[in-house]
Amino acid sequence: MKKSIIALAVSSVLLAACGEQTTTSPAPASSEVPAKSSTTTVASESERANQLFDQIFDAGVDRSPIWQTYLGLKKDYDKWNDISEQNAEKELAIAKQDLAKVKQLDTSKLDPQTLVSYHLLVQRLENQISDHQWRHHNYPVNQMRGLHAQIPALLINQHRVTELSDAQAYVSRLNGINPLFDQLIEQLKIREQKGIIAPKFVFAHVIRDSKNILNGAPFTDGDDSTLLADFKRKVEKLELDDSAKATLIEDAKKALIENVKPGYSKLITYVEQLEKKADTRDGVWKMPNGEAFFNNALARTTTTDLTSEQIHQLGLDEVARIHDEMRAIMKQVEFKGDLNEFFEFMRNDPQFYYPDTEEGRQRYLTEATALIDDMKTRIDQLFLTKPKAELLVKRVEAFREKSAGKAFYNQPAADGSRPGIYYANLYKMEAMPTYQMAALAYHEGVPGHHMQIALKQELEGIPKFRKFGGYTAYTEGWGLYSELVPKEIGLYQNPYDDFGRLAMELWRACRLVVDTGIHSKKWTREQGIDYYVSNTPNAKSDAVKMVERHIVMPSQATAYKVGMLKILELRQKAKDALADKFDIRQFHDVILSQGPVPLNVLEDMVNQYIDTTKNA
Repeated sequence: MKKSIIALAVSSVLLAACGEQTTTSPAPASSEVPAKSSTTTVASESERANQLFDQIFDAGVDRSPIWQTYLGLKKDYDKWNDISEQNAEKELAIAKQDLAKVKQLDTSKLDPQTLVSYHLLVQRLENQISDHQWRHHNYPVNQMRGLHAQIPALLINQHRVTELSDAQAYVSRLNGINPLFDQLIEQLKIREQKGIIAPKFVFAHVIRDSKNILNGAPFTDGDDSTLLADFKRKVEKLELDDSAKATLIEDAKKALIENVKPGYSKLITYVEQLEKKADTRDGVWKMPNGEAFFNNALARTTTTDLTSEQIHQLGLDEVARIHDEMRAIMKQVEFKGDLNEFFEFMRNDPQFYYPDTEEGRQRYLTEATALIDDMKTRIDQLFLTKPKAELLVKRVEAFREKSAGKAFYNQPAADGSRPGIYYANLYKMEAMPTYQMAALAYHEGVPGHHMQIALKQELEGIPKFRKFGGYTAYTEGWGLYSELVPKEIGLYQNPYDDFGRLAMELWRACRLVVDTGIHSKKWTREQGIDYYVSNTPNAKSDAVKMVERHIVMPSQATAYKVGMLKILELRQKAKDALADKFDIRQFHDVILSQGPVPLNVLEDMVNQYIDTTKNA
């Protein structure tokens, strides 16, 4: 990407956003048509470019029924994605064609905003084409993600049933699971032939979660299975006669028996066989060209040129700094002992945990919702622009809570038909201490992911690929930054809650150390777990889940701290440069107003905001 062009384009965008006027020449005589024609040409080429950008995005959505559903669309509501090897080659060819089309645009005739979009899309397509070589360097089913868990989660949480055709589409999707799993098994076999097999610990999670889908009616005696119960709930709300509802439910039972059960059974059988070939080597260094793959993954995740060694050292430095801040809190609450003893106290004292009961879980959800509701009343202190979409706090469903992450966010439907969802995993209450509740709620909800992700979908004047795409370092950097911001407006008054905030930040700093340790330095799973247990107050179960996440999602967890530190660095730079002219609301608008961008582009945006504000 040509940074100088991006910087110039961003400068003009921010000038326009701030209402700045550029000096203009006197109006030309009527014979001087070229000046007006030139403006028209710029508008015309930019319009053509944005139409092309949206055509490329829309075509991609049209090829992905799953993505359509996440976006709240019902176009191919009865279908699943094509995950065959043939389709992967087809997607590569399409990316090359799209890149050629985009590069035919005359960049000298694009307006500043469109020029930014042009460079972002070119970069994205070039990365997609380059990364085709790494398409098998992953584990298609694991404890964090995979169709075995994504399918029921999507049907339950995303597939809305508001009319008869929606219910029929649900049944069609149930019938489509068996052929889809044939493709999934074929993808696993390709990786098996290349020696890309998940470490042994992964298999128990996948087998258990898959078997959970086949528990209950109509597969076994007892209560309805997860999918049948969901389908019945949705059908019962339809305005249909009892006979029509009964027919739909019988169709669903037939689909579950004839397609869902065979599909999951085949997957379970294959995974059980594959498990026998698995070993305990955890890092991607064991894969073909594993070092090059990991370096590429770090570059994609962080949108920086930081090396694995630099990221590892950054983590060590941040762990040391945060430990010092925690020692200050330890003195504040007059705890007698060293930091590890304080960790032990925070990890085990019952005052910091709600009971491992339904009442305890409901109390957690109620109080997390209250924290977000309180934060919403303070939002005008921090933001000029706010999202319209609502936010729901919800418990992770029982069928996937044992293997799912601690907390996560699902974006709202673009049309407003579905709210954003903050999921809290309450499987083990010992992993959800109350002193971390506030930081988690701020990260996943407001002012964190909901503020950023819902708002980007509502932005006007930018193409769809920027509204609905993302960069992990930007998105997760904002989420982690959002844990700190409430402290700056007077929250976290309880020192234990502030310790919880630091504990969350410490957790992300440790991620830099352990992710790179596993994938570059050949750390074992046990070494990673020991590092978390020794350096954080979190439960060992937290450490196990996080290390297992690092193993199956190499580089992903480095995004949080790298992104947060860049935002803080840019904010301090703006404060130092602008002094009394600095307005936190304007700064946040700059960060969020263009949607997700790589960190180098974010830096350009803030630099131009500084220049614009200085000259205002």
